[in-house]
Amino acid sequence: MSSIQVINTNTKKISIKLKGVSLEYANALRRICLNGVPVFAIDTVDIIENTSVMADEDLAHRLGMIPLKTELSKFNDPDSRVMFILDSGDIETTKIVTTADLSSKDDVVKPVSDKIPIAALAPGQRIKFEAYAKLGRGTEHAKWNSANISVLTNTEKNDEHVLTVETTGALQPEEIILTGIDELGKRLDEFKEKLGNLNEK
Repeated sequence: MSSIQVINTNTKKISIKLKGVSLEYANALRRICLNGVPVFAIDTVDIIENTSVMADEDLAHRLGMIPLKTELSKFNDPDSRVMFILDSGDIETTKIVTTADLSSKDDVVKPVSDKIPIAALAPGQRIKFEAYAKLGRGTEHAKWNSANISVLTNTEKNDEHVLTVETTGALQPEEIILTGIDELGKRLDEFKEKLGNLNEK
């Protein structure tokens, strides 16, 4: 009989004990928790003005790697988009533009911290852009990873493993686990259906 037991948890990390679960299934869950749970990340950036020393491509890449808080229950449409705006304005003294300067059009989907640096500007330099975040999975690009760490360790007992997941901050650790379990179930059902279709041919 399989069961799940929470060993310890906090706002950043959770460890659970999987009992009666094969190594293959446990490892599949580990991988899904790392890069198979959808989260928001900035995917498209329209640069309006950029007179900083940072190239447009580098600025867009940095924005894409900013973890964004995600509420999966609110966004059922995988094509959902959230708009972000940043205008540094006229800079009179050297300034580090951070995620505190990044304005989101959604109340939930925002950077996990307002202290993440985006660009360093010297007097007279300016950055202004519109950016769009969408849901994605880490299997497509690492910027959509829902976890920084997803580690599986074996115990001394057969079919008993400990899964530890550390969130990027986009989702609560327990939400990653629960969504990962649902995702694994869906994938197994799809696999069984494909096998059934093969047997019918």
